[in-house]
Amino acid sequence: MSAEANPKTPGALAALTLAAIGVVYGDIGTSPLYALKEVFAHGRVPLTPDNVLGILSLVFWTLTVIVSLKYVVLILRADNHGEGGLIAMLALASQAVKDRPKLRSGLLLVGVFGTAIFFGDGVITPAISVLSAVEGLEVAAPALHRFIVPVTLVVLTLLFTAQRFGTAVVGRMFGPVTLLWFAVLVVLGVPHIVQHPQVLVALSPHYALGFMAAHPGTAFVALGAVVLCVTGAEALYADLGHFGKRPIRLAWFAVVMPALVINYFGQGAMLLYQPENVKNPFYEMAPGWALFPLIGLATLATVIASQALITAAFSVTKQATQLGYLPRLRILHTSVRETGQIYVPFVNWSLYGCVVFAVVVFGSSGALASAYGIAVTIDMTITTVMTFFVIRWAWKLPLALCIGATGLFFLVDIIFFAANAVKVLEGGWFPLLIGGAMFTLMVTWKRGRALLGERLREEAIELEPFLESLFLSPPLRVPGTAVFLSAEQGSTPFALLHNLKHNKVLHEQNLFVTVQHHEVPWMGFDRRCEIEALGHNCWQVTLHFGFKNEPDVPQALQMLQGRGVHLNDMETSYFLSRDTVIPTFGGGMALWREKLFASMHRNAAGAADFLHLPTNRIVELGSKIEI
Repeated sequence: MSAEANPKTPGALAALTLAAIGVVYGDIGTSPLYALKEVFAHGRVPLTPDNVLGILSLVFWTLTVIVSLKYVVLILRADNHGEGGLIAMLALASQAVKDRPKLRSGLLLVGVFGTAIFFGDGVITPAISVLSAVEGLEVAAPALHRFIVPVTLVVLTLLFTAQRFGTAVVGRMFGPVTLLWFAVLVVLGVPHIVQHPQVLVALSPHYALGFMAAHPGTAFVALGAVVLCVTGAEALYADLGHFGKRPIRLAWFAVVMPALVINYFGQGAMLLYQPENVKNPFYEMAPGWALFPLIGLATLATVIASQALITAAFSVTKQATQLGYLPRLRILHTSVRETGQIYVPFVNWSLYGCVVFAVVVFGSSGALASAYGIAVTIDMTITTVMTFFVIRWAWKLPLALCIGATGLFFLVDIIFFAANAVKVLEGGWFPLLIGGAMFTLMVTWKRGRALLGERLREEAIELEPFLESLFLSPPLRVPGTAVFLSAEQGSTPFALLHNLKHNKVLHEQNLFVTVQHHEVPWMGFDRRCEIEALGHNCWQVTLHFGFKNEPDVPQALQMLQGRGVHLNDMETSYFLSRDTVIPTFGGGMALWREKLFASMHRNAAGAADFLHLPTNRIVELGSKIEI
């Protein structure tokens, strides 16, 4: 964990807490725009006083059980060297069961599917959030209804276009603006609660349980919409490495949860006596003069919520790439200070295309709500499953305690998932389609890389015997250092063979470098480099990186100075082999998957950019490999 995420003073804690309010809670903070509205939409849940109290009680206890107890109390403890998120949890769980290969393989598949579904969430969040904010125009002036989708598309276009400039400057506004948003949630809710304080009886679980017992069918339908009040809960865990546990917990209990509860209960109090406002209870709470400023603030808050998801998508893509589940992509750094601030053009514009499709096809936040719930509940369930394996096999806690700690949450997650699964045809197919496509790409890439590695090993020549035979009649040695990048440690790189064949020379100093990525977020500099002398001024070098480290090879090689290796940047050349994959019938994968892998491999960003190699000192030599 960075020093930044470990506050030592009250001032540092306050600053991190404010920042966490902006980044971590933007998504869940904008849920009042649509959550309660969707519960009573289309008359699925009759708008009666008992039902209103039952729903409010369900909302309060959903926030308490899922966010406060599950995420804030339990899952924030499951950090992977200070980092959180589904990728970190996946690495932690797979390491915990590494001596059980079948179980580990199954967990990896489940975790990868959860990561794939996250991209579906990353599409729906901007679409539903911004749409729900702009829909306030219809409340302010019904004639403006036809402008909702165009205005939403303009806002989203500006948001995605701005990504390439980075979020460093805009990010400073996130905390104050979101804090203002939560203050407005309180200001809107309090007057209605004061007028009708009897609504506070819904804080008792008696009303939630009574509602479910009296109307089990209606309650089951309602749960599909109630879960919208916890959208964004995964962000608490995902942003653990940025802020640390204390600021995230303090922000939740001191600001976010009280503001959300007050606003939801304010909406409920209003609906008890003004049921005609059910079409959009959030905006109906506001006085007429405040509507347009409120729409502006809501739009800004939803843009911030969307920004957090887009940034997370960039980060998850980078981590998945370094764990070997996605091909290399062009990654741009938007800050000279913060290595975590990145921009991935391909991901940005792919998300944008899918978001535009969602807005145009679904057309309203209500239509998108069905799609949203299933993505959220799948990821929540997978996180719970992963947590069980972490606390059982990594923390070595007793089985009964592990089942007790995660069993209740698993039951709640499954009930919410079931309530949303019945809405697959209403829109739930959309995140499942995105998740299924991403899952196919990720497992195909992982399997293809494994097949490619097997074929390379079959054709490989062992390095040490090759060098021994080479120096029996050594080629001409030329000044400088050659760095040969090799995927397999101990194998002779094809680039070396091609160089000897065509140029018939060998450099004075030769480094055979293998880059290894590990299932931990960070690898310290003390474990970055391993070096082994091969004789004749040749060296086997292994560089170790975590999935959040920046794989900067030239920087890492500088750490070899004084260990028998002398590097001069201007006299160092980097040799890479660019493989062309040829799909073939039989063995491996299905032919369509091999063709998909070959296409992904062909279009992957160059290793040179990914490894930060200097472009003016690279020599690439090609080879063809059948899989």
